[in-house]
Amino acid sequence: MPRSRRPGRLRGPLLALALLAPALLGAAPDGSGETISLAGNEPGLRLDVTLTRVVDPASPTGPESAGGDRLVATRFSLENTGTAVYEDSPAPSAHLLDTTGRRFTGTDTAITAGPGFPGTVALGPGASAEGFITFRIPVGAEPAAVQFALDTGLADDVGHWSLPLA
Repeated sequence: MPRSRRPGRLRGPLLALALLAPALLGAAPDGSGETISLAGNEPGLRLDVTLTRVVDPASPTGPESAGGDRLVATRFSLENTGTAVYEDSPAPSAHLLDTTGRRFTGTDTAITAGPGFPGTVALGPGASAEGFITFRIPVGAEPAAVQFALDTGLADDVGHWSLPLA
């Protein structure tokens, strides 16, 4: 008997293609400044998310090293435009895609360019917050796009910003 799959969920190669397609097809905007309104999975959960800055490479604060990887940092502005309280972890809600389709999850790594988000952000309706989300990528990787989704990255509504290629 075939396994049942939830509608709207992509797996494996189809997921990678769906995540990278907007960047490859040029359908997404070219980087910072655009605000995208995103819905969460709960009623009334909505954020306006803006990618305001990309720092590549980013430098860690203190003695922490990138461990042979390169750090890329993205600064986001989050504004609660819904009726529900947004309480989530922004770092795992963000993903960086490189030009080969690899996907990297955001981290809370502190960088010299500015403050990151706390581990959990709580925003009532009308409230906003800004902070950096950092990605560890291989030294030779070329960032192609950044994505953000509510519900720790699991919401169906995904914001996508293409990044200029070096």
